Amino acid sequence: MGTTTHDFTGSVVLVTGGGSGIGLAVVRAFLDAGATVAVTGRRRERLEQALAGQPAERTAALPADLSDPAQVRGLVQDVVDRFGRLDVVVSNAAAYESGPLLELADDAWEALRATNVDALFHLAKAALPHLARSGGNLVAVSSVSGVRGDWGQSAYNATKHAINGFVRSLALDWGAQGVRLNLVAPAFTVTDLTRAVAEDAQALAAVRDRTALGRPGEPDDVAPAVLWLASDAARYVTGAVLAVDGGTSASTGQPHL
Repeated sequence: MGTTTHDFTGSVVLVTGGGSGIGLAVVRAFLDAGATVAVTGRRRERLEQALAGQPAERTAALPADLSDPAQVRGLVQDVVDRFGRLDVVVSNAAAYESGPLLELADDAWEALRATNVDALFHLAKAALPHLARSGGNLVAVSSVSGVRGDWGQSAYNATKHAINGFVRSLALDWGAQGVRLNLVAPAFTVTDLTRAVAEDAQALAAVRDRTALGRPGEPDDVAPAVLWLASDAARYVTGAVLAVDGGTSASTGQPHL
């Protein structure tokens, strides 16, 4: 990326959902900044692609189902056993479901909650004691959808509101132990998951109309904010939700006339 001035040499970072999209940009940014990076997700091939060409002694691809507490505990312990410490956790893995509530299947809700909420719950329980030992921190990737409402996204928004409250409360509980916890809140960001919308001229026009900077976000717009929150430059920042949204959340919702 070449966009960060933060030095993470000697730091061990765990990134969830790091095989694509925002997570992949975060992985590459931390590697560029000198960190040792472990990346996790469900698909090993995507994780290995994310780390391709990087020094083997500074990387680890560790597939895991983050909705399974035993696998999460094993994942965190594996990182500590391999590298001797854990300094930063980036909780990025997420799922998306939209549509009217009455049309949302129960199992779709369970899967959405398991990925967006339960996984962070298990990850925090497993990682926070190690972060307390290293004086480390956790950054969760949330969304502007966790700050306000959206049409047709009640279930998704509920999960993002949940993690905002969860992380802010943990920031209060763990601050005395020297652990910082923060969130970044992107708006519409072009990834594999959203590319169909980005390639639809009418849909993209609607996104641009709600964005002060006049364009959708890119993963490389979000990664530097994650690194800043994880760095010593943000040493007095905890419990924050940092909007990285091109000005989307600056709007009152009034029409753009």
